[in-house]
Amino acid sequence: MRRTSSSRTDGLVSSSGGEQGFWPSYADMMSAVALILFFLMLIAYIENLITGNNLEDTKKMLDNSRTQLSAMLRNVEEAENELSVVTADLDSTKLTLDAQELEIATQKAAIEAQQSRLDSQTAEIAQQQALIDQQKQYVTAANDELTAMRSQMETIAGLRVSILEQIRDRIAEVMGDASKVSIGDNGNIILSDSVLFDVGSSAIKPQSQPLLNQLIAVFSEFLADNENSRYVESIVISGHTDSTGSAEENRVLATDRANSVLSYLLNNGYGVLAPYSDVFCAAGYGATRPVQTNDTVEGRAANRRIEISMVLKDDTVMDIINDYLKLKIPETE
Repeated sequence: MRRTSSSRTDGLVSSSGGEQGFWPSYADMMSAVALILFFLMLIAYIENLITGNNLEDTKKMLDNSRTQLSAMLRNVEEAENELSVVTADLDSTKLTLDAQELEIATQKAAIEAQQSRLDSQTAEIAQQQALIDQQKQYVTAANDELTAMRSQMETIAGLRVSILEQIRDRIAEVMGDASKVSIGDNGNIILSDSVLFDVGSSAIKPQSQPLLNQLIAVFSEFLADNENSRYVESIVISGHTDSTGSAEENRVLATDRANSVLSYLLNNGYGVLAPYSDVFCAAGYGATRPVQTNDTVEGRAANRRIEISMVLKDDTVMDIINDYLKLKIPETE
């Protein structure tokens, strides 16, 4: 406290002691003010300098930013262009994919349709195979029936030949001369009229009776077999002459001779042919059916004859055929 008071007193003393004491202090103050102003101006200058530098830097930075922004804008534009190209490619790819998906769907539908047709065809093939198997069974049965029918037809065809051959052989055996009996191209037994009759006569010769008795034995034995008799419609004894004389005379003579043979067979058959009397019949054709020319002696001799023919039942043959036709063959599509 004492120091402070002392200092202030000294200052006053010093100031009161002369003028010089005050102005140095003012000068110092002004110097200080000037120094302060200088510093302030320096600070302002520095601030301006700093601010100017900052503005320049900022301007540069702004230019750089603008340059970068332009570059970025160009990059963005390029990116947009690339994006447009990529988008177009994507759109094209999408269209391609859509087209491929549509094609795949179409192909899938076609495959499913083909599979359905294949399944249908497989089922149809199975049905057809079953039908074929069934037809094979029917064909086998038909072949068996056909074989049986053929056997029966062969039996029918052979019956007449067989019985006529027996008659021929027995007649030849009895007569001791095979030249007087033969089987014609029509399958009939042919007896020369000279064996049975005198010229112009319809009376049977006594020496021909053994021959006719053989006919009775052969016919009775043959007709007694039901398997044979069921096929026989009739046994026809027909008389034929040469062309000598009138047609009426020849017809009457041929008819009388046929009836004479028929009467002998039925009347002298000791009853064995009685059950089959409706099978036998006679017919006279005169000279209407010659087998050789009437211009020669030999030809006229051949035309004078008795023929024995066997007519088979048409209905019996037709029954066999109808039995075969009754086989039911499955229908095919």
